[in-house]
This record gives sequence, structure tokens and C-alpha cells, in this order.
Amino acid sequence: MNNQSEKPIGVFDSGIGGLTVVRALLERLPNENIVYFGDTARVPYGSKSPQVVREYTLDDTNVLLKKNVKMIVVACNTVSAVALDVVQKRAKLPVTGVITPGAEAASLATENKRVGIIGTAATVNSNAYVNELMRLNPAILPFSKACPLFVPLVEEGWLDAKATEMIANEYIFPLIAERIDTLILGCTHYPLLKDVLAKASKGTATLIDSGEATAAVVEKMLDEHNIRNTSRQAPNVQFFVSDAPEKFTAIGERFLGRKLGVVKRVSFE
Repeated sequence: MNNQSEKPIGVFDSGIGGLTVVRALLERLPNENIVYFGDTARVPYGSKSPQVVREYTLDDTNVLLKKNVKMIVVACNTVSAVALDVVQKRAKLPVTGVITPGAEAASLATENKRVGIIGTAATVNSNAYVNELMRLNPAILPFSKACPLFVPLVEEGWLDAKATEMIANEYIFPLIAERIDTLILGCTHYPLLKDVLAKASKGTATLIDSGEATAAVVEKMLDEHNIRNTSRQAPNVQFFVSDAPEKFTAIGERFLGRKLGVVKRVSFE
């Protein structure tokens, strides 16, 4: 046991969706202490320019560094696409985003090399998943689809509403028509729609949850750097936001699948 290993894993996102990544981390690494920061005052990042996202990313990284974290997980697809290098340069700690783990999982899962990608307009327009898939295996044919209505539906709690099913069918049909056998859920909100998406894809596509894929990568990185927490004590999981902790708590428990406890507001300095 070393002191470094008991430090928390830092996770940040533009808002609430990154809690699905925390959920995957808690399931895979139940001993790890975690500090989560959601920049709820400035969400969403997806509609901002890359330059502004990079500026916000530096602020988010600094919040976690003040919490004395041992590694940083960027749970935001937008930041993973356009500003991962900002985190790596500033933190000088082990860092992972969600795009490379998701793309790696998809490239291993696909048999016919036809992979669908769904995400916010910013993530899809960045081509980050497409570029990563092509780097991993140039034989893969990627098909992307922006699904902007999914985030508000999830935050509204309409996970199995008829309207959500109809919208999912509209979004997923063109991808199924391309005979995809694998579908990357390229937004941290989308794992809550797994049942609806499985139905919309008529069971023909393996769903890739980037959060689960990222948790597997985090486990590997902890072992590589010899910083896995082997303490038998109950883990300390803390939540911080830049605005509206009450709203975050109310919606967040749906994402995390358990109680959040106290959510504190922090300000940027």
C-alpha cells in the first residue's frame, strides 16, 4: 500500500451525464475513492467553440487537482474530442477520456466492420470517434448520427416513454439500414436509454457503453501505475458542481443508480 493509491480518482464532465461513468467505475472498482466535478453553471459544452471548451477544461482540471486526485477521467465526450491534451498537459497525472476506450471496445466487438456512432452534434461533428476507429482499424466503415433530443429526454426522465421510442426509431433507422452490427453510445446520457436503443436497433447491434469501456481502461491504468486502492475501508465518493447542487442531486440519482449524499458547490478561482 502506498499513500498515492488511497488518493481519489478525479472525474469531470460538463454537467450530470458523467455520473454514468462514475457508476461504471463504482461497479468495476468498488474500493476506489472518487471525486466528481460537474460544471453545471456552464453546461452544455457541446454547443461551445473548441477554444471555449479548452478554457473551461483547464478550469475543471484545476478544480480536481485541488482535491489531490491521483488520476483524471474526462467523462465528457466533447472535452475528450477537443481538449484531452489540455488535461494531460496541466495535470501531469494518468489521464483518460471516453472516446478511445469506446472506439477500442467497438473495434473489438464488430464482426462485419460496420459501426454506428450516436452522440451530440458537437461530438459527431468533431469526427473524434470516426478518426479513432479508422486509426484502430482502417477496414471499419463508420456511420454517425447526431441525436440532440436524447439528452433533454433523459434529463426529463422519459426513459421508456412512447415519444422516446418513436424518436429513437427515427434516429436509429438510418444506421440499421447501413447494416451496422455495433453501436457506440457516444454520450454519457445514452446508457440510460439502452433498453430503448436495443429495441430500436431490433437486436441487430451490440451496444457499446463508453462508460463501461472507460472503467476497464481505468482499471488497467491503475495497475500499470501501481496506484490501485487496496484499502478495505468504505470508499469516499464526493460530488461537486459549479451551480445548482439541489437540481443536480434530484436528477443525478437516476444516472448514478444510488443516493448521491451531499453535493457541494465550488467556485472557480
